[in-house]
Order: sequence, then C-alpha cells, then structure tokens
Amino acid sequence: MLFNETEFQSAASIVYEAMQPTPQFAWPLLTKRLGGEVWVKHENHTPTGAFKIRGGLVHMQMRKQRGETVGIVSATRGNHGQSLAVAGARSKTPVVIVVPEGNSAEKNAAMRAQGAELIVAGSDFDEAAGVAKGIAEERGLEMMASFHRELCMGVSTYGRELFDAVSDIDTVFVPIGLGSGICSLITQRDILGLKTEIVGVVSTNANAYALSFEAGQVVTTNSARTFADGMAVRVPNPQALEIICKGAARIVQVGDAEVAQAMRIYYSDTHNLAEGAGAAALAARIQEAPEMAGKRTAVILTGGNIDMDWYKCVISGDVPAL
Repeated sequence: MLFNETEFQSAASIVYEAMQPTPQFAWPLLTKRLGGEVWVKHENHTPTGAFKIRGGLVHMQMRKQRGETVGIVSATRGNHGQSLAVAGARSKTPVVIVVPEGNSAEKNAAMRAQGAELIVAGSDFDEAAGVAKGIAEERGLEMMASFHRELCMGVSTYGRELFDAVSDIDTVFVPIGLGSGICSLITQRDILGLKTEIVGVVSTNANAYALSFEAGQVVTTNSARTFADGMAVRVPNPQALEIICKGAARIVQVGDAEVAQAMRIYYSDTHNLAEGAGAAALAARIQEAPEMAGKRTAVILTGGNIDMDWYKCVISGDVPAL
C-alpha cells in the first residue's frame, strides 16, 4: 500500500482544513440511460475545479512541517499546477510551473492568478517535465513530480468520501493521467477491505498505461495527442504502474469522440461541466454499459477545467481539433 490508515487520517485533517468534501450523486437520467445505478463523484466541485487540489494541500503542508522551505518546480497540463499554486500560497512556498506549448490558456491564467510562476516550454507534458528538471537544477529548487506518495495521500480523501457515502459499489471507473487518482482509489479500497473493482481509463491516443498494463512493464509511446489533456501522458510512472497492475481490474481505452459525447451527456443529464479527462470515466462506463447492467457503479468526474472555445466545440456536437 502507498500509505496506512494513520497516515491517511493525518492527510485528511490537512485537506479538510482547506475544503469541504465534494458530493456524489446518483443522477436518475444517467441511470436510465445506462441501465444501471451510476454514482458521480463530483471532483469538479473542489476549490480549483479538480481533484488534484487535495494532494497539493497535503504535500505542501507536510513540507512546511518538515521545515522544507526551498521552492518547488513541476510540470503539468493544468490541474496539478493549480493544486501546487494554491497550496504553495497557503504555505508561503514559491512555486514554478512548466506547461507545454499550446496548453490551456484558461488553466495557465488560473495558475498565474493563484501565485505560480508559469513557464511555457516543450511540445507535450513529458517534454515540459524534462524542462522542469533542468530548472530545478539551475535554480536549486526541488523537482515535484505529478505522482508522489503524499499527493496520493491527499487525493485519496475523495475515494474515502465515496466509499463512506455509497456502500457495495461493484465497479469504479477513474481516468489515468500519471496515476495518483487510480492508485489512491486502489489503496483506499484495500485499506477498507472492499471488493470493488477499480477500472482505469485512458485515451486511445495516449494509451501508454494500457500498453504497460498489458505488458506488465513500462511501455512508452511517441505521442499523446488528445484534447483530454489530463490523460496526455507518454511515459508511465513505474511506481504507479506497479500499483495499477496489482490492484486494477482492467484499463479501458476511449476515443476523443467518446469523451466529447460523455461531456455532452454530463451537461444534458446532470447540467455539470466536465473537461475531457473529467468525462473519460463516464465514456468508459458507457462503453461497458451491457456488462454493467443492473450493477452499482461509480465514475470519477475528476475536473471541469476546459477552455471555453473547446467546450463550445463539444457542445455543438464536434470534437476539438489539435
């Protein structure tokens, strides 16, 4: 396990000093559409509009408690960076964030507003991460990865909220970026001794984790071109992959058209806005509707941070072009 119950409780106390638990609802229209009970965990209702804030709060506070005052640098497509920016401001720790070229303009603006120094470099997330490592060495900052044990401790609070609120869930669908969300869910499931299946979701255009899961070892890809930018990863994290291989039931791949359709369904059936990665779990649940019929399932709506132009495109019935 990534952490134990005592460590989790310490992390939870930090998270709930800064935010309230998010809701989970079983929307009747979704249940009717999919032929089985579907609970939505609304991580689009956090202070940053995404689940990542939970991990940033825990890690930055624990750094402060250890007397680690040096600034940090990290790479992101947006939600991880917002998490660190907000938490860094709370702990008075300088935060430098590297985003790839063409990153979400609105996420970039949010990170700057939240106090981060923003640097645009690299063609995708993995190249931006390489630039961030170089900046860490040049400036004497600590490189903060998107997958880290303390980040997972904080992120796992949403899993505990879901499992405490809804009993006997057969299957939970969760998107995979670098892995903190799914690994946190697996750890919470195991701590509680539940039989719930955890199903990871990736983009067909960014399927490194699916290939790695099948191979049982890290498999990288040459590209990760999907408008669901929270899943646009080419290089899996080895520690995350080990946890996923041991604890996940399977990994489902969804295309951009499926993700866009799930975003439209979120709006029509729940009137919630979801970003691409945030809708991926629902896209997978729709894909597996025949197998899930009559079962109690849950999907993690991981975030709602999408640029207006892309959302206009999706709502009009199209798929954003890259």
